Amino acid sequence: MRTRANEAFALAAAGELDDWTLNLDALPACADFVASVVRERYPTLDVPFHARWRHFVFGGRDFWREISSDVTWHGADAKARAEFDLAITSVLLDAGAGAAWRFEDPSTDLIATRSEGLALASLRLFEWGGFSADPTDPLRADAEGLARLDGAALADAFLVRDTNPLEGLDGRARLLNRLGQTVDACPALFALQDAPRPGGLYDVLKARAANGVLAAPIILEVLLEALGPIWENRPRLDGVPLGDCWPHPQLGYVPLHKLSQWLAYSLIEPLEAAGVRVVEIDGLTGLAEYRNGGLFIDMGVLSLRNDQARSYNVSDPAIVAWRSLTIALLDRIAPMVRERLGLSAEQFPLARVLEGGTWAAGREIARAKRAGGGPPLLIHSDGTVF
Repeated sequence: MRTRANEAFALAAAGELDDWTLNLDALPACADFVASVVRERYPTLDVPFHARWRHFVFGGRDFWREISSDVTWHGADAKARAEFDLAITSVLLDAGAGAAWRFEDPSTDLIATRSEGLALASLRLFEWGGFSADPTDPLRADAEGLARLDGAALADAFLVRDTNPLEGLDGRARLLNRLGQTVDACPALFALQDAPRPGGLYDVLKARAANGVLAAPIILEVLLEALGPIWENRPRLDGVPLGDCWPHPQLGYVPLHKLSQWLAYSLIEPLEAAGVRVVEIDGLTGLAEYRNGGLFIDMGVLSLRNDQARSYNVSDPAIVAWRSLTIALLDRIAPMVRERLGLSAEQFPLARVLEGGTWAAGREIARAKRAGGGPPLLIHSDGTVF
C-alpha cells in the first residue's frame, strides 16, 4: 500500500498524475490545523488509538464498557472473542451513512449520526443478540446469525425509513451475509476454540504471537486472508478476490483496504486486554477514506484538474488516485504534526495522529466549508467502502 501510494505521490509531485495536482506549500498550514485540533480535543495530548471503540463513548459514557461489565466472562479469551465479534461486525457496517440518516438510541434517547450513529446502532444490535443464533448468548456473532440477517432486519435495527434513509442498506446486509458464509466455510480461521464466529480470528492471532508479542501488520495479513471472500463487486486477479484494491491506468492495481485497516486498528485493544502485546503499529498505513482525504482537498494540498461537482464511483481512477495519495500524505503530515506537538513517533504513532487528528480535522473543515459537513467529492456508496 505504501509503495503504490509513494508512486502516486511521485507522479503528482512531478505534475504527471492524471486528475490531480499537488500543492505541498499548503501542507504546513494543514499540519498547523491538525495540531490545533489535537490540542483542542486532547489538551493533555493523551490521545487514544484511532479505533471503533472511540465511537462507543458518548458524553463520557463508554457504552460497551457498561455492557461488558455486567457479564461474567469465562476468561479473557472469551471476552476477547466477543470484542472481536463486535468490532468486526460494527466496522463492516461503518461505510458512509449519508447526510440524512440518524440513529435515536431507544435506551438513552441519544441521537447520533454518521460513523458514531452507525457504531451505536451496531452496538445495540449486537447487545440485543442480532448477530447471534444462540438466545442464551446474545453477545456474539456467529455464522448462522449473520447469514440470516437481511436488509429489512437491518433497516429495523437502524431505524431506517423513507424520512431516515441509510445509504447502501442492502449492500451492508449482503456483506454480513457473506461474512457468515465465509466464517462457516473456514473453520481453520474462525473455529479453533469455538463454533464458527468472526471472533475466532482472536485465537488465530493469539497463536501467531511470539512470546505474547504480535506485530500489527500480521493483524492486517490475517484479516485480508480471512475476509477476502466477503467483498462484493471487487476486482479479481487470477481468480483471487482483491478486496479494496482497484486498477489505475498509471499505477496498476492500487491496494487501499480502508475497512480492513480500520478493523486492524480496532482489534489492537482487545488483543492487549487479553495479554497480547501489539508492536509495529506504524506498519499499518493511514486510512484512505473521505475524512482524511477530504482534509487535503479542503486545505488546498490536493486539487482536481477537472470539475469535482459530478458523482464518482469508488472504482473511478480519480478516486483511486485520491485515496492512494491520502495514504502518502498522511505519512508526510504525521511527523509535521508531531513536531508541532513536541512529541516523538514513539509517543505519537500514526494511530494517534489519525484519531487526534487528521480524521477529526477533516470532519471539522468539512463542516466549515459545506452545509451538512459532507465530503468534498460526491461518491456513490454501496455501503462497503466509505
